[in-house]
Parts: sequence; C-alpha cells; structure tokens
Amino acid sequence: MNIPLQITIRDVEHSEALEAHIREKATKLDEFFKHIMSCRVVVEVPHKHHQQGKQFNVRIDIGVPGSEIVVNRDHAEDVYVALRDAFDAAKRRLEDYARKNTRRCQKARAKAHNRNRRRHNGN
Repeated sequence: MNIPLQITIRDVEHSEALEAHIREKATKLDEFFKHIMSCRVVVEVPHKHHQQGKQFNVRIDIGVPGSEIVVNRDHAEDVYVALRDAFDAAKRRLEDYARKNTRRCQKARAKAHNRNRRRHNGN
C-alpha cells in the first residue's frame, strides 16, 4: 500500500489481528482507487452502555485530490461488522467521487477541444 495509513484504536482491546484487518481493508481501497493521498481510521467505543454491551464507532477519513471523504459508522455490536460497513461505505463514496471527477474531466476536455477547433477554423 502506497498511501499513508494512520490507525487509532481507543477503548477497544488492541490486537494485531484487528490492526491487520484494518490494513487489509485500506489496501483494498487503495487498489480500487489509486488516487488516495491519505487514510485515517479511528475505532472506538464512544459510550459505555452496561445493558447493551459494547457499541463501536468507526470513522474513516480519506484524502483525495481536492477533497476529503469522511465515513462514520456507529453502533455495530461487533467491531469487524462496524469495520466492514464503514469500508463498504467508503468504497461507495470513492466510486461517487471517481464518477463525478471523470465527468468533470470529460467536460473540461470537450471545452478545450471546442476552443481548439474554433481557433483552427479561424472563428
């Protein structure tokens, strides 16, 4: 993985398996979309509910050219489910970003092409 990855785990038992799972998910995002500049993942237990068990929060901040994509997923009872949901949402957001970016580039190329045609035709 070529992107800088920052992993923060708060109030959750830290394990190598958990960190490896996060790295694997981030690597898949990087393979899917090559223009990621940074990725920060925060896993935490924001509130301690005695009756409901642990509730997890996963936040993913992804730096892309000209923007930042932020995904926040709350209250999955299993940290791996929370991670899966957050990374699935991040992938969908990256797809949306890529689609919008492609349309912008196509419009810019079309404008440049039309400008060049006008100059070439003497208009």
